[in-house]
Amino acid sequence: MPRREKVMRMSVELPLWRALTAYRVLTMLYAIGLCATAYDAFVRPWIALVYYGVLVVWTLATLPRVANAASCTKPFLTVDLTVALTGILLTPLADAHHRIVEGGPTLPSIWTAGSVLAFAIKGGWRWAALASTLVAAANLVERGSPARDTVHNVILVWVAAIAIGYVVEVARASERTLARALEIEAATRERERLARDIHDGVLQVLAMVQRRGAVIGGEAAELGRMAGEQEVALRTLVSGGLVPVPRASEDPAEGAVVRTVEEPDEPTGPVDLRSLLAPYAGARVSLAEPGAPVPLPPGAARELAAAVGAALDNVRRHAGGDARAWILVEDEPDEVVVTVRDDGPGIPQGRLAQAEGEGRLGVVLSIRGRLRDLGGSAELISTPGQGTEVELKVPKDPKVSRGKADRR
Repeated sequence: MPRREKVMRMSVELPLWRALTAYRVLTMLYAIGLCATAYDAFVRPWIALVYYGVLVVWTLATLPRVANAASCTKPFLTVDLTVALTGILLTPLADAHHRIVEGGPTLPSIWTAGSVLAFAIKGGWRWAALASTLVAAANLVERGSPARDTVHNVILVWVAAIAIGYVVEVARASERTLARALEIEAATRERERLARDIHDGVLQVLAMVQRRGAVIGGEAAELGRMAGEQEVALRTLVSGGLVPVPRASEDPAEGAVVRTVEEPDEPTGPVDLRSLLAPYAGARVSLAEPGAPVPLPPGAARELAAAVGAALDNVRRHAGGDARAWILVEDEPDEVVVTVRDDGPGIPQGRLAQAEGEGRLGVVLSIRGRLRDLGGSAELISTPGQGTEVELKVPKDPKVSRGKADRR
């Protein structure tokens, strides 16, 4: 079945944009409430009323603009900060002088911080430093002198905005790193899957052609030699990597984008493992199975049966044509155990490591790789002169399988 590309979007910024949207609305209401409680103290209250009318319309109309980074453009940020700075500079015209000297709030009050925070989330600490510096200058002009509380508030906004901008930059870098790691993991799993399929199919055929050509001789020997060369080249390619690792991209609106290969849809309902292992039984392969069905998820059942097939291929290739093999299926409460044993000469010490170095990945990929992806295990026990035994274990619970596979 065809495999589909799966796209996952990751964004640590979206919660910040949502919080900023709520902050702008709440601080707008707070600023209007401050004005209402001190309305009688204003010398020109009509200026405040006009400004708050503009502020309400602007805040509510631009809520979609602060929903994500893509919508929050530079022109919008410029106009938004201009609205905040205008409110600060209009305060001396609307409010009484003594209230300003005593440290009374500006017309936009803490709504101004929302504009600065938008700069920080959008562009990082450098943009935040620019916006907060302009706000600081406007506050100093509005107050007329650098009073202690004014300087204190200016420094507080400046430091907080830069800190938030820096945190956003660090979060973006971490997000890209995580997206890259996820894509590397997905590409590695896909490479191993392709390598297993190639080993179980193409490489086995090439090895057989090489052996048969050498036995027949003549032109067949030349064909066998060419097949052997292709087998070596293909094994080198398999061991080196088949799937290029993609680069994690970043969508300004949604954050980092991770593209992985999604497994095709599987049939619903468990599969009886016995039906997949039955074709392996023959004159020299004995199958011992329970009398009741051995249910497993479809993907796990197929991979476990393929691992058994790879183990039997190793028996035929390395133990000789006269070797016998036995397959034992055990249905335990939490897992299924399949044991493949043969009466061949066994595997010499160090031979598996040597085969892996030569690119012969039958045990590493076709057997252990499959079981690892299922959250199970593959144990190989071999004594020279006494045959080889491969024990395959697969958990029955798919959630447990995924959890074990992720931990590994």
